[in-house]
Amino acid sequence: MAKVAVYNMEGKEVDSMELNDEIFGAEIKEHLVHMAVVQYLANKRQGTQKAKTRGEVSGGGKKPWRQKGTGHARQGSTRAPQWKGGGMVFAPVPRDYSFKMNKKEKTAALKSALTSKVQDNNLVVVDVLKLDEIKTKNFIGVMNNLNVQKGLVVLADKDDVVIKSASNVPTIDTIQVSGLNVYEVMKAQKLVLTKDAVAKIEEVYA
Repeated sequence: MAKVAVYNMEGKEVDSMELNDEIFGAEIKEHLVHMAVVQYLANKRQGTQKAKTRGEVSGGGKKPWRQKGTGHARQGSTRAPQWKGGGMVFAPVPRDYSFKMNKKEKTAALKSALTSKVQDNNLVVVDVLKLDEIKTKNFIGVMNNLNVQKGLVVLADKDDVVIKSASNVPTIDTIQVSGLNVYEVMKAQKLVLTKDAVAKIEEVYA
């Protein structure tokens, strides 16, 4: 089992803990990680784009000039794509970009993402993360103590004080274990987990 140091909010090492190899020492399956990231981004797309084809643009029913004898190229409608105000060729239409991954694939992808953070020494475990008041300065102070400038803080449960304190920090996001996903894990430069969050991840995914 991988052994990691546990820090307090002052950035001092206070303990160590062993991580479950089934989750934090799994085989890294890059193709599943890639698929999970693509799925996350695809599912976020609204797919509401729409443009009109030549059959949907109003007007253009009359032939602009006779077929022969004018010196112009033949034209059948002023709403053809080459005309200003004409329809678009292969116009985009509303569509659903989302696709599904089965549960085993998603779990394997998340385990791969977490394992990669451990192997790259980009996982930080903090014994407890509690703030007395909603204050961005205090949250930034804790992150500086942990040497985290860009990253993702994973909480076991919802903590409005921590979440709101972090909301104005553009380089650090917060997420609960229930919403943990491959995209956010891979995007983060460093992954900060509370001990409770580690226990909950191991309980859910082991």
